Amino acid sequence: MKKLSELTDRLQPDLLCGTMEKEISAVVYDSRKITEGCLFIAIRGANFDGHSAIPQAIEKKAAAVLAEGIDTDMLRNCAEAGITVVRTENTRYGLGLVAAAWFGYPAAKLQTIGITGTKGKTTTTYLIKSMLENAGVKCGLIGTIEVDNGKERIPAVNTTPESYLVQEYFAQMVENGCRAVVMEVSSQALMMHRVAGITYDIGVFTNLSPDHIGPNEHKDFEEYLHCKSLLFRQSRVALVNGEDPYTEQILQGNTCETVERYGFGEDDDYRASGAELMHEHGALGVCFHLDGWKAADGSVLSEVEAPFPGRFSIYNVLSALAVCRHLAVNAEAAQKGLRQAHVKGRIEMLPVSSEYTLMIDYAHNAMALESLLTTLKEYEPKRIVTLFGCGGNRAKSRRYEMGEVSGRLSDFTIITSDNPRNEEPMDIIADIVTGMKKTTGEYIEIPDRKEAIAYAMHHAMQGDVVVLAGKGHEDYQEIKGVKHPMDERVLVAEILKADGNEAALAKMHAKYPELTV
Repeated sequence: MKKLSELTDRLQPDLLCGTMEKEISAVVYDSRKITEGCLFIAIRGANFDGHSAIPQAIEKKAAAVLAEGIDTDMLRNCAEAGITVVRTENTRYGLGLVAAAWFGYPAAKLQTIGITGTKGKTTTTYLIKSMLENAGVKCGLIGTIEVDNGKERIPAVNTTPESYLVQEYFAQMVENGCRAVVMEVSSQALMMHRVAGITYDIGVFTNLSPDHIGPNEHKDFEEYLHCKSLLFRQSRVALVNGEDPYTEQILQGNTCETVERYGFGEDDDYRASGAELMHEHGALGVCFHLDGWKAADGSVLSEVEAPFPGRFSIYNVLSALAVCRHLAVNAEAAQKGLRQAHVKGRIEMLPVSSEYTLMIDYAHNAMALESLLTTLKEYEPKRIVTLFGCGGNRAKSRRYEMGEVSGRLSDFTIITSDNPRNEEPMDIIADIVTGMKKTTGEYIEIPDRKEAIAYAMHHAMQGDVVVLAGKGHEDYQEIKGVKHPMDERVLVAEILKADGNEAALAKMHAKYPELTV
């Protein structure tokens, strides 16, 4: 129980009726969860306006209502029912500040790192987490794939959850012994005040390109850019991509105490040079020389190796290293954290063979697949073998486009099933083949995904790169409205077991201790 005055201290709303000394038993922003004694925060959503539920708050004997506005008759009804009504300009912003107070300002008890940008957010969060934990700093995580509260992993619904949930997760992290949290901060989250009430110790900007523009997202690129820039009005330190063309616009209006840049430029604070691609023992990666990185203990990191392919990966690594230098991670822990980091479903290499490379990636549209395959071509593999399907009840154009991209950039394509949903898998495969036939690419159709993966593994040649595309971090397959368990890591382990390949299976168990195969 907390007093309304405590919960709204930093918000300072207008008191319309009642008393600020009311005891509050819960903070509620979902009208279906209104309970006696709660503070109900009326949120204007795309499909429902919480202000229309104020009569329910009266009926269910809420203690108080936080609103953006209320008509005279309703205000009188609240007063007669003994309900306190307070008003603020934006209740989404208000929810963030109230939630922070309700949970005891947990962000102040953590080192907080927020990452924004179009690409690279997910990978960078996991790199930072791995480096911090190798330095002995238990770190929570909030992102596109999951929430890790230091005790359990919870599948994510949004890249950045609603502000109440963010604060609740922070509180759980504190209780579970975390000393830091790294999180993806989406443009939607910044626009909708989901991280209101948080001052980040470090804010990171990865890059910017047109995305999330359209109905129910951002009206144009300018709004998208502006929303991204808001992170740096609530961060103490800004670490930004020195080579992105939008960096200076992102920094406009920032209130940071320190701004540092990373990249390949002479003026960057953390500068990479001499970049080379690594391809050995079935793994792909990058190595480069680093200037400007010296830890608090005096250790210097100048030669970096990272098990992530492509030049773009260097930017992710640089930003993560810059964060960890600020958080007193030493060179040994940073390099070890890089080697051990893996991001579920993002160019995730499976340790099954030293003869060929097997990886899982979430690329599930033509643009993502083209970017991935173009990156892999830089390593000059013997062949690129791409296995993918497309989701049912989605635009057919995606199927044609992905078929054409794979046919053009892969040496061999295995067309299989993804999430057919309510469509027939063979109908989806036929659409992909339509795109494939616009190219000269060779392909085979194998509808059963496990059978398709087994075919890819059993026919892989020395020097091949085999890509399992589309599913990424997903651990299910949706068929006729039912989600069936299906994790590609498990399928690969089952295939290795059936083949009697105990050495590779042991490596899989070492990387994924949770596997029960």
